[in-house]
Amino acid sequence: MASITLKGQPIKTLGDLPATGTLAPNFTLTKSDLSDTNLADFAGKKLVLNIFPSIDTGVCAASVRRFNELASKVKDVNVLCISADLPFAQQRFCGAEGLEQVINLSSFRHATFGESYGLTISTGPLQGLLSRAVVIVDANGQVCYTEQVPEIAQEPDYDAALDALKRC
Repeated sequence: MASITLKGQPIKTLGDLPATGTLAPNFTLTKSDLSDTNLADFAGKKLVLNIFPSIDTGVCAASVRRFNELASKVKDVNVLCISADLPFAQQRFCGAEGLEQVINLSSFRHATFGESYGLTISTGPLQGLLSRAVVIVDANGQVCYTEQVPEIAQEPDYDAALDALKRC
């Protein structure tokens, strides 16, 4: 169980991120067209899982913008922006912002994602949403980097994620 904070107040998640060097847990998530996708659909590609509570917050929106920018500079990588938001909200935000380098996925029908990745917030006002984290998966499906952002109101370490992505 990860101990993180929300504006300095302690909150917890249901578990811990997958360990580096292990296979990424399979997942099923919902795409913007309301169809489902899973980890196998991205086989052979490097993945950046940008995971956050809600696209409708400033820090979450900033992470989507920044990973969209980074994704345009790295070949053969898919950036998956994952939250419990409805696919319509994710699509509306990216459409309004002109963000086309990221793939929005929703856990709204699939709580098992947050459980298997250890990211479901289990206490506090954001209980039931996903915590802010980054998971990088190599083309063979192996986790090669994780960051559980310790403070929900803080952005992830983009430079560390990009460096890890280059090494994967």
